[in-house]
Amino acid sequence: MAKMGEGDKRWIVEDRPDGANVHNWHWSETDCLEWSRNFFTKTLSDQTLLNGDGDLFLKLINVEKLEGEAYVNVRKGKIIPGYELNLVVSWEGEAKDSDGNSLVKSDGTVDIPYISDENADEDPEIRVTVKDDGPIGKRLKEAFLAQGRPFVLEKVRAYVSAMASGGPAKEELEVKQVVKKSNGSGGEKAPAAVTTPVVEKKEVVKKGKKKEGFKTITMTEKFSCRARDLFEILMDENRWKGFTQSNARISKEVNGEFSIFDGSVTGTNVELQEGKLIVQKWRFGSWPDGIHSMVRLTFDEPEPGVTVVKLVHSDVPEEDRYGNATVVENTERGWRDLIFHRIRAIFGFGI
Repeated sequence: MAKMGEGDKRWIVEDRPDGANVHNWHWSETDCLEWSRNFFTKTLSDQTLLNGDGDLFLKLINVEKLEGEAYVNVRKGKIIPGYELNLVVSWEGEAKDSDGNSLVKSDGTVDIPYISDENADEDPEIRVTVKDDGPIGKRLKEAFLAQGRPFVLEKVRAYVSAMASGGPAKEELEVKQVVKKSNGSGGEKAPAAVTTPVVEKKEVVKKGKKKEGFKTITMTEKFSCRARDLFEILMDENRWKGFTQSNARISKEVNGEFSIFDGSVTGTNVELQEGKLIVQKWRFGSWPDGIHSMVRLTFDEPEPGVTVVKLVHSDVPEEDRYGNATVVENTERGWRDLIFHRIRAIFGFGI
C-alpha cells in the first residue's frame, strides 16, 4: 500500500481554480431533482390555455407531484444527463353559455408517468383525466387534449433540452470556461496541462477482442421461487404491466416481437426454453438506428424454491444517438431497479 501522499496521481482529482481537469480524471455529479421541480412549477403553473374561445376556459393550476431522480454528470467537459420522472399537474376548465353563465366547472390532472433520458427523442405518454364525466366534462377534456396537451409537451421538450445543456450545472461550466480563458489570456501564465498519455491494459484488450463503443452488462440475482415461475413472469405481458406499471406487449414464440416500458424497449425472441433460457434482441428507441443488443437470461434451480438468474446483456452502446454516455449505466440500473427488484417487491420472491 502506498504511503500518504505517494499514491498514483492519476486517481487524484483536484479542484483547481483554472477549471482544468487534472489528467482528465475529473467527474462531477449534480443532483437536479429540486431544479427540475422548480423548472416545471415555473413553466406549468398558473398558465391560461383557453380564455373564452368557444365559451370554454382552460387553465393549468399547479405541479401536484414530481417524483423520481434527475442528475447531470460532467466528465472531461462532456455533459451526461440522467433522469426518470413522474410528473402530475392539475388543471381546471369551465364551460359557459352565451350569456356568460357557468354551465360546468371541473378540474382534472395531467399525468406523465415516465419522462426519461432514454427516450429523450420521443414525446412521453400523457394521461389526462377530468372529474366531471358528463357531456360538458368530456368536451372540456377534448379541448384540453387539443390545446393543453401540446402546451405541456412543449415544456417537457424544453426540459429535455435544458438537461442536455447541463441543467443547473450549466452555470458552473460557463464560469469555469470564463476563468480558464481569462487565465490563458492574461499576463500570468496558466499552468501547463499534463499531456503524457496513459494507456491502460483493459483498453488494449477491448480493442483486440470487443467491439469498440459497446459494453457487456453481467448480473447474477437469486430469487426464492421456482425457475419456471420466474420465467413465466418475464414472458407474461400482464405481469410485466403489473410490476413495471407500464404498457407491455410480449410474444411467447421464437421470432415473436415484444415491446415493453411503454414502447421504449423493443425486440424479438431468439431462443426460449421454458424455465431455463431466454435469449432476445433488445434495442432502446434512443439508440442510434440499426443498433441491437443481445440479452441472455439463464435460469438455474440449485434447490427447489431457489432460482439463480444470470444476465448477460451484450453489445450495449456506450452512447445514445444524442451523444449521452449514460446508456450502459441506465441499462444496468433498469435491470436492477425496474425489473429484478420490483419482481421481488411485487411477488415476494426475495432472498
